[in-house]
Amino acid sequence: MKSKIVMFFTVIFTFLIQCTLVGHIEIGSVKPNLLVILVISMALMRGRKSGLWTGFFCGLLIDLFYGSVLGIYALIYMYIGFLSGYAFRIYYDDDIKVPMALAAAGDLLYNLAVYALQFLLRGRLGFGRYLSRIIFPEIFYTALLTFFVYRIYRLINYHLMTTKKKECDSIWVIK
Repeated sequence: MKSKIVMFFTVIFTFLIQCTLVGHIEIGSVKPNLLVILVISMALMRGRKSGLWTGFFCGLLIDLFYGSVLGIYALIYMYIGFLSGYAFRIYYDDDIKVPMALAAAGDLLYNLAVYALQFLLRGRLGFGRYLSRIIFPEIFYTALLTFFVYRIYRLINYHLMTTKKKECDSIWVIK
């Protein structure tokens, strides 16, 4: 129960930071996506199910406040969380390269889905321009910010939530 309450407040706090303070650190009208970092972090540290639910609530908040159709962003974030959760059993939490790579891949998936569902279906076909001006800078910025923000989420996970045992933690090594 304590983990769910802490997760709820973490999602709300990250959403508020994403909506308010991240606008002040944008570079060339490109903002990092803190919610993708949160979803991937929780999926890596807690598994597919936790990543799926974190993604659902992050996406639902975006849908409620900024979306035109309810459920699009929730679905996108759910897929990102669920797919990132596959690395839960094979990944060590102190390694930063995997979260950075998954944040880049998750942000790419997010932006491609947003392009397909929001622009392509409306007949706007400027994919090259969207790719070079929005997607690639945001991927780089989100992956760079993951280096710092992931450590905060890791501290929250291990100090405020009940941790889940990984398969690699239960293997006994006989020397």
